[in-house]
Amino acid sequence: MEQHTAYFRVTNVNKQYRRKDDPVLRNINLEAERGQCIGILGANGCGKSTLLSILAGALTADSGTMGIGDKTYSLHHTTTIPDMGYIPQENPLIDELSALDNLKLWYCNSKLDLSEELNSGVLAMLGIPAFLSTPVNQMSGGMKKRLSIGCSVANAPQILLMDEPGAALDLQCKELISSYIKNCLSEEKIVLLATHEEREIALCNTIFILKNGSLTPFDYNGNMKKLAEML
Repeated sequence: MEQHTAYFRVTNVNKQYRRKDDPVLRNINLEAERGQCIGILGANGCGKSTLLSILAGALTADSGTMGIGDKTYSLHHTTTIPDMGYIPQENPLIDELSALDNLKLWYCNSKLDLSEELNSGVLAMLGIPAFLSTPVNQMSGGMKKRLSIGCSVANAPQILLMDEPGAALDLQCKELISSYIKNCLSEEKIVLLATHEEREIALCNTIFILKNGSLTPFDYNGNMKKLAEML
């Protein structure tokens, strides 16, 4: 019988910073199918951001590979993956430019039409048309986060890496981002979500805890106290 291969695969990822004795990531493995949300949970500084940065191609791993469909990429080299969208904790925006000008930079070579996305697409869903003329340095944290997401999905990625998307945002913005994630999953996209937010954890099909460099599956049943004890 032919063995099934998951659409998204991360295999044997290792990372150690020279200034540290212990590796930050040890033999990290995970798989995901289309329409699946994977939660990566752990204490601050445990390596969640490092893992997502490696998968996004912003950092190199000491070893490891990532598979998407029938393609496999070495994570020992920085590589731009066309199917990947990365939303880091720090926004990738130019402070002096307006929301619209930032979008124009990201969408200039996109297969998506910027006007259509603002009218009825993902940018409209994120509420970005309400502050198109606002410079980034005058935006609230929620505006910046929504704009960061809008920029990061300019190439219609099938896999989204989201690092603490709802952190330090008001309830309305948290709900908007949760709705966006739900929409992505309904479109059969894959979301890898590093989070501490209960409403975001509830969106995950599978949860892993990253602790002491290792990734361990966790069967979450809504008991936040038990989850907190495991971190």
